[in-house]
Amino acid sequence: MSDLRPDDEPIGRRVARWRVRRRMTQQMLADQLGKSKSWVDKIERGVRALDRFSVIQDVAGVLRVDASVLAGGDARPAAAVGALDEGVDRVRAALARYDTLLTGPDPRPTPPVADLGRQVAHAWLSYQHAHYPQLVRMLPGLLGDAQRAHATEGEAAGAGGLLVQVYRITASMLVKLGEADLAWLAADRAMAVATGDPPLAAVAAIPLGQALRAAGRGRLAMAVTIAAAHRIAPAVPHDGPPQELALCGTLLVEAALAAASCGDARSVGELLDQTGDIAEWVGDGQDHHRTSFGPTSVELARVAAAVDLGDGGAAVTGHEKVVSASGWALLPVEHRAAHLLDAARAYLHVGDLLRAGRALVDAERTAPAEIRHRPTARTVIEAVASAGPVPAGVARLASLVGLTR
Repeated sequence: MSDLRPDDEPIGRRVARWRVRRRMTQQMLADQLGKSKSWVDKIERGVRALDRFSVIQDVAGVLRVDASVLAGGDARPAAAVGALDEGVDRVRAALARYDTLLTGPDPRPTPPVADLGRQVAHAWLSYQHAHYPQLVRMLPGLLGDAQRAHATEGEAAGAGGLLVQVYRITASMLVKLGEADLAWLAADRAMAVATGDPPLAAVAAIPLGQALRAAGRGRLAMAVTIAAAHRIAPAVPHDGPPQELALCGTLLVEAALAAASCGDARSVGELLDQTGDIAEWVGDGQDHHRTSFGPTSVELARVAAAVDLGDGGAAVTGHEKVVSASGWALLPVEHRAAHLLDAARAYLHVGDLLRAGRALVDAERTAPAEIRHRPTARTVIEAVASAGPVPAGVARLASLVGLTR
């Protein structure tokens, strides 16, 4: 018996196994594909690579299996995507509720703030581990609980801060899923709750900058995040608590990424240089305010900005340097997988399809949902899969996200 797991089994061996199950000879398979028997034999023995997504689909069609089964993945991507879309609809409905205005105080019991705090911490862990389907299911109820706690307990019990965090998680999740306008709404709600509290407003400005950038409002995202950063910046550089320095630095990173989305290379350089100085004081591995801010996260931002500015060479160099640094392993799973997606884009810029494919496969191994549920990932996978012969792993990803050619 083979020690290989199904996903590790060579694609040629899968073809042979399914051909035998369908009671087909190599010649019968070859005839239906319009190929030679020698071609089928070489595919099954691994002498010839089966690395074009379109050909994998042809073979799968003759064998009456999903292409992802041959490529080594889950054969039911559509169901997962549909469930996630339904979850987003429920989040949209939760954000559209105005119970207090329309019907008066909510009669449902308000969860104790301590319990709510534990729920919020669990939601953060779900986000940072890229458990997006679970998080989307969790958010509608969490939004309602946090809103009721804030209405009942007010600011004194810390309910306002928890509500801002819930809106922030919601906005960040929606940006991932390509729902920029809905993310903007959630972030705007966070800013409204945080009014009059500069540190809390700085927390709320992070997802606001992300949502504005995702909505194509890069200049506005720059203005908002820079203003929020300056509002909490210490009078003497670095003379402040690490928590506030991390917030300030994260806002400047968001401003730099917004500048990159506008093609403003000069502002990108100035902002990231300033942020790099702050990061050296904060250090890696602290995760103040759930920002993951530190020297490594700044270097990842340099890569993402370089990709957006079209400088693939600089992005590739930066990526290969940062993943070998000690701080890389300290980043949350979500952050690493998102960066690997940026790395795939960088390799595409320089025409290195093999390494672009490897980056995508590594991202999916690190955090499957980052690749399977993000529209950006689908775009990159499609670009790699359509550019030429690619590893079977990329063909598997293409099938997982529902791409057909």
